[in-house]
Amino acid sequence: MVIVMSPDAGENDLAEVVSNIEAAGGHAFVSRGVARTIVGVVAGEEVLENLQVHALPGVADVVRITAPYKLISRENHSQRSVIRVGGVPIGPGTVTLIAGPCAVETPEQTLEAAQMAIAAGASLLRGGAFKPRTSPYAFQGLGVRGLEILSDVRAETGLPIVTEVMDASDVDVVAAHADMLQIGTRNMQNFGLLQAVGSVGKPVMLKRGLTATYEEWLMAAEYIAQRGNLDIVLCERGVRSFEPAIRNMLDVSAVPMIQSLSHLPIIVDPSHAAGRRDLVIPLARAGLAAGADAVMVDLHPHPESARCDGPQALTRDELPALASAVRTMAAATDRTVAVPVPA
Repeated sequence: MVIVMSPDAGENDLAEVVSNIEAAGGHAFVSRGVARTIVGVVAGEEVLENLQVHALPGVADVVRITAPYKLISRENHSQRSVIRVGGVPIGPGTVTLIAGPCAVETPEQTLEAAQMAIAAGASLLRGGAFKPRTSPYAFQGLGVRGLEILSDVRAETGLPIVTEVMDASDVDVVAAHADMLQIGTRNMQNFGLLQAVGSVGKPVMLKRGLTATYEEWLMAAEYIAQRGNLDIVLCERGVRSFEPAIRNMLDVSAVPMIQSLSHLPIIVDPSHAAGRRDLVIPLARAGLAAGADAVMVDLHPHPESARCDGPQALTRDELPALASAVRTMAAATDRTVAVPVPA
């Protein structure tokens, strides 16, 4: 069950609703969005049947939801959500390009990659300061120094920043620099980290785990929403398959399926799905054709010397084709391309 509070409901109204839920034997989870506050109720069927909150002051609506993910379900919110990152929209009606280096290496490389992103039509800059790697001997990122470089590049270019956070203890420092916090595939079910980013007040990008089902992915998002943050974007970045020719299999069917199950935006990351640059643009087209709200790609000015994922990074030569693919697929699906917000 989800209880929707009126826009003019006060703290006393909310407290009374929560008190009634707990007195009846249920558990209340308050989520404070920009436009409304909702209260998720977890309880047995008997408690839900006997719960009398419809007439309480400040209650606008009470919705029974059968999905296990209450707050992010389309049953709770029939209209798909638009999430804004530094003013840039991700959601229905627009196609957003997120681009940049997989890893921040130097100020010069990051700025050059950001300029490439702008040339391709990107309105958000992605870049990794903390890098989870399969090998403990691989480049792990520059850490806080990488965040500082991203902040400097944002100041020079105006592009809002999307960057990964790997540990709950780093959430505050990453949030101080980033416009959107990314949860990587390996941390999709790091529940302590999900709760931490849900409490920090910044939009969150949640990547699908390598072998996660749709329900497991959405339940992970529910951990974030339960902490009061509904500014969540889901990212399909490929799942593990039996085919060795590609790194992962981009699950294009996830786009319409997730849109039918949840009101949250969903984007695709063809770079980490394919692991090779020649497949990035075709997979980006496929994801956008299926209705993805955004596409996120890796760019690098010198991928042959990249310290992370060079073979999948697009070069300057691919930028016109990338820009054309985004514009063409946006037009084909009756959407507009999101543009950077003036500083």
